[in-house]
Amino acid sequence: MSVLNGLFTSESVSAGHPDKLCDRISDAILDAFLERDRNARVACETFAANDKIIVAGEFRTERVDDFKAVRAAAPAIVRNALQQIGYGSDQYDIDPATCEVEIRFNHQSPEIQAGVDGGETTGAGDQGLMFGHAVDETEALTPLAWSLATDLIQRASTLIVPGGGVLKPDGKAQVTVRYIDGAPVGIDTAVLSWQHQPEIMISEVRDFLAAEVLDRVIPHSLRTNSFKAFLNPAGTFTVGGPKGDTGLTGRKIIVDTYGGACAHGGGAFSGKDPTKVDRSAAYAARHVAKNIVGAGLAKRCTVQLAYAIGVADPVSVSVETYGTGVAPDTEISNAVQSIWDLTPAGIIKDLDLVRPIYTGTAVLGHFGRWKSPETYRWERLDRSAQLLEKIGAR
Repeated sequence: MSVLNGLFTSESVSAGHPDKLCDRISDAILDAFLERDRNARVACETFAANDKIIVAGEFRTERVDDFKAVRAAAPAIVRNALQQIGYGSDQYDIDPATCEVEIRFNHQSPEIQAGVDGGETTGAGDQGLMFGHAVDETEALTPLAWSLATDLIQRASTLIVPGGGVLKPDGKAQVTVRYIDGAPVGIDTAVLSWQHQPEIMISEVRDFLAAEVLDRVIPHSLRTNSFKAFLNPAGTFTVGGPKGDTGLTGRKIIVDTYGGACAHGGGAFSGKDPTKVDRSAAYAARHVAKNIVGAGLAKRCTVQLAYAIGVADPVSVSVETYGTGVAPDTEISNAVQSIWDLTPAGIIKDLDLVRPIYTGTAVLGHFGRWKSPETYRWERLDRSAQLLEKIGAR
């Protein structure tokens, strides 16, 4: 996306959204494996429908006992995730205590194991293409529309009171930004749809969302003259979570990344250990793009990486700066390849990706976490000086 003049929209969803619930469970299972075995192989999928949660996937650990221990703990991990999100009613969302939980764990294919396990020459866990993006529209170097939609979700989520208050766990936000000459000039539209307590009138819900969420995140000074707000535009929203709609791991990949501001290779992140380049290479691509923009080499940057299964080195590295770069894109790309080790093993080592840090990434996006760079190391601005040195002072 490179809007010169016009509108651009992004969305975000809460932890209580049924798809995000499934992402959280899959990443909680991943973290449970990594706590026992840093070299665990995990590909976990979760499906939620009404009062049933199904967790399935392919796994491998060095010790069989670790595999068995996580499988035995999985139902409790699921129920704990439901409780932490704030669910509690089989009438309106899902009851963590009484819902049905089904666990289907299989062992990883030995053919995949042979292709990706190689120590320092670890091959990519699958073929595919991954994108990273950065733009100077916000302090986090993330797109403004996506950042504000995520901020709306974060603000509303802090107002959920289990068993009381106004809001319940399931919610969605959307923000539209107006651009002139490639720069954001104001917020044109905001949409908030949020599950609420059944006894609260819809007019009260809308007033609450306006005063306690919208006005706290998007001040009037940022709004265009034509600004429009749609607050629970479909009316009452009392039934949410998997009671209102089915959920599945990996269906919110645009929410997880940059809100549609750049291309996406199609691979989801949640539930996958870092040998899966769908996840690790997307983190590396963000690390590269952020350092390019952070160095002042471009105002906007998208990095594409592509891999072949079982092959360590990327088959291509591409940098696009949308005409904002201070050097040719090919020159920046060559500098990137001389600085970064973009093999799976190199990425895992550089970003320290075998830590159990993933449950926290399952909501509010995987990027823009600039206040926690030691946890989410793909957000560090630690290569900007090297990039400038390679390209030369300009």
